[in-house]
Amino acid sequence: MINKNFYISEEDAVLVGVATQYQTKEEVQEHLEELDFLAKTAGVVPKKYFIQNLDLPHQKTYVGSGKLLEILDYITENEIKLVIFDDELSPTQLRNIENVLQVKVLDRTNLILDIFAQRARTSHAKAQVELAQYQYILPRLTRMWTHLERQRGGIGMRGPGETQIETDRRIILDKISKLKEELKSIDKQFTQQRKNRGQMIRVALVGYTNVGKSTIMNLLSKSDVLAEDKLFATLDTTVRKVVINNLPFLLSDTVGFIRKLPHKLIESFKSTLDEAKESDLIIHVIDVSHKSFQEQITVVDNTLKELKINDKPILMVFNKIDAFEYSPQDEFDLTPKTKENYSLEDFKNMYFAKTNNPAVFISAKNKENIEEFREVLFNLVRDLHFERYPYNTI
Repeated sequence: MINKNFYISEEDAVLVGVATQYQTKEEVQEHLEELDFLAKTAGVVPKKYFIQNLDLPHQKTYVGSGKLLEILDYITENEIKLVIFDDELSPTQLRNIENVLQVKVLDRTNLILDIFAQRARTSHAKAQVELAQYQYILPRLTRMWTHLERQRGGIGMRGPGETQIETDRRIILDKISKLKEELKSIDKQFTQQRKNRGQMIRVALVGYTNVGKSTIMNLLSKSDVLAEDKLFATLDTTVRKVVINNLPFLLSDTVGFIRKLPHKLIESFKSTLDEAKESDLIIHVIDVSHKSFQEQITVVDNTLKELKINDKPILMVFNKIDAFEYSPQDEFDLTPKTKENYSLEDFKNMYFAKTNNPAVFISAKNKENIEEFREVLFNLVRDLHFERYPYNTI
């Protein structure tokens, strides 16, 4: 059962970030805007951003004592009961911040876990989320859990002289062990299912969260996968059979990536990402209309490297060209640029189209340039099919 303590009811909040020596204040502003979107997805109403310039986040309180008191003044005056920090806080930071602010304090990891908990539908996704939650909770027991022993009764279950915190730790470790075994069993079932799919090329959609993967899945497979303008709309991997020009292949949609995604969350969702790991071709979907799409490409590339699946053929699909606006890089060019200025040929000549991988530009929403996308995809899948199954005619 997913821990309901992670759920956030709709309430006002302030967001806090630190601009370190490794990033500019503008970059932190962008990160807080993403945190804002995460918060709204979870049902929170962000009211104000606080950014502090520090060489590194403060070891004990993340921000300096002066900034913490500034936040305290604001939340007291405006009766705000929730403060969200843009990085994962250590147990010490979390405890010290709560002692000063005396309100609920969350970090980015906790917020993402809350969204995952809200969106988990299948038993597989729920087990993955629950495992990540317990792994998050374990080092934070002193502040988050007080009466877990009520979930485990019976004479002889408590050791002599065992403290409450030791009991809680043992209970959580037991739950983590059981969840890992449960997921291992589910993974075996999925592995067998993949073996039973026959001689078909597998294609996996990957990308930053909310770039339009599910919309593309629906477009290619003529299915009805949930697609909405929210982060992490898809948690479970969806696999559909797609046929282009009489060539069948399997297409899977995977959970979206995001910057600062905790490693333990990647580990928990490893089995979901196995579809990408065992695919023959990766379709990397990019929201080209997003102002930070190049950073998002880097986040996805780095995550693929971490998962050791960056050696596969990749098709770059630049989506949402209908919403693309490009600012002139030449400071003397004062011509306003709008999305209407750009043809498909213009897109193909832009610097970000010059990749080592084939690239197409589409609008999945408006079904623009889908035929070229299907043709490029067909050619890639056909070549892989004949390479993999040279004696298997289409």
